Amino acid sequence: MDAMAGAAVGGVIGLLMVAVIGFAIGVVAKLLMSGPDPGGWFVTILLGIAGSWAGGFLFGLLGLEGGLLGFVGAVLGAMLLLRGIRRAVY
Repeated sequence: MDAMAGAAVGGVIGLLMVAVIGFAIGVVAKLLMSGPDPGGWFVTILLGIAGSWAGGFLFGLLGLEGGLLGFVGAVLGAMLLLRGIRRAVY
């Protein structure tokens, strides 16, 4: 296997891992917040990915990053985005 083929496989697996982790974070955020949920599984994945980025950024600014704190920050970021989406839609 040449280097380019290995990079392509790693890229696809990396994207799948981001989607799975984003979905898990989005589901946790939706479970912790009661109320109507806009969108389906794709919106949940995007919410989790964006929440991970936003929460990681904010927790990084505060010096709270890594491990369990990173997961908490990601979920809180996703919950913040979910609240904004709900306000915009409903």
